[in-house]
Amino acid sequence: MRELIRELSDMRGISGHEFSLTDKISEMFRPYCDEVRTDALGSVIAIKRCGAENAPSLMLDAHCDEIGLMVTSVTDEGFLTFTNVGGVDERTLPMSEVTVHGSRDFWGVIGIKPNHLIETGKTVKIKDMAIDVGLDADFVKNNISVGDAVSLPQSVGVISEKQFSGKSLDDRASVAALIKVMKNISECGAAVDVYAVAAVQEEVGCRGAKTAAYGIDPDMAVAIDVCHAVTPDNSDDAFEAGCGAVISVGPNLHQKLTDALLDTAKRCGIKTETEADGGDTGTDAWEIQTARCGIPTALLSIPLKYMHTSVETLDISDVEAVTELLTEFIKEQNGETQWLSF
Repeated sequence: MRELIRELSDMRGISGHEFSLTDKISEMFRPYCDEVRTDALGSVIAIKRCGAENAPSLMLDAHCDEIGLMVTSVTDEGFLTFTNVGGVDERTLPMSEVTVHGSRDFWGVIGIKPNHLIETGKTVKIKDMAIDVGLDADFVKNNISVGDAVSLPQSVGVISEKQFSGKSLDDRASVAALIKVMKNISECGAAVDVYAVAAVQEEVGCRGAKTAAYGIDPDMAVAIDVCHAVTPDNSDDAFEAGCGAVISVGPNLHQKLTDALLDTAKRCGIKTETEADGGDTGTDAWEIQTARCGIPTALLSIPLKYMHTSVETLDISDVEAVTELLTEFIKEQNGETQWLSF
C-alpha cells in the first residue's frame, strides 16, 4: 500500500490537467477490471461486473486531481505570475519549489521580496509572488505560456514506521484504496457490479463525480476522501491519525447505507470513527447524492494532517481500514437493494 500511495502521490495532475495521470491510473485498474474507460470530462471509470443479469450497481468514487497553480503572465524579465487552482494555502507558497508544465517540465522557485523589505506584519499574497525558472526571458516566453499548469513539490515519503507524507494525498490515497478494493474483489467475487471512479476536477467544484454519477446511474455509491487529522494546532473537529476509517453521518449521506457500512465494520472488527456533517460535506458525495433522481450515497474519510500543502501526512493503517471496509461490504452484498428504501 505504501508504495502504491507513493507512486500516485508523485504523479502530477492539477484540476483541469488530469490527462497527465489518468492514463497511468487506468493501467493500474486494468488487471483487476472487466472494462476501464475515460468519460468525456476525463474521469477514469473502472468496472468489475459480477456476471449476474440485472445485478445492482455500486459506484466507488475518489478524486484524482490535485490543487496547484496556473501561469497568468510572463514578465519582460522572464518571471511568471500565477493564480491558484483550487484551495491552495498561499501562506505555504513563498520559497517553494515547483514544476512548470510548459513545452516541457521546468523546475522553478516561488520568490518574494526579502523579509527586511516587507512591511512589518503584512501577509504576502499571491499577487506579490512570482515564479523564477532561472532562464533567459526570451526562452521563457517561447516555452511557457499563459494557462500552463504549475504543480507543487514532490513527495517526502516515509516519516515514521506508520506515517507517510507527500503532496496530493488528498485524494490519491483514496485512489490507492480503490485500486486495492478492485484487486480484492477480482479474487473473491461479488453479487454487485462495481464501478470505481477516479474523478477529475473535485478541487474546483466536484465536477467529475457529478458527470460520472449521471452517466453510471448506480443503485448506491460511496465516496472516499480525507478529513482533518489532529495536528499540534488543531484538535477540534479532527481525528487521530491511525483511528481507522471515518464514516460520516448527516443529511448529505444516506442513513441506511451508512448504517450498513457501520454494521460491516463492527462485524469484521474494522476500526472506525464517526463524523457528524450537518450540511455540505465538501466532497464528491455532495454531487453524487443529487445526480439524476437521487443516489443513496455514503462517505468514508481518511484522516489527513496539513491538508492542501505539499507535506500532507497520513497513517497507512487508515487507508488499509477503508480498503478492508469496502471490500467486506461488497462481499456481503446479496444482489438485493430493497434494504436501501425508506
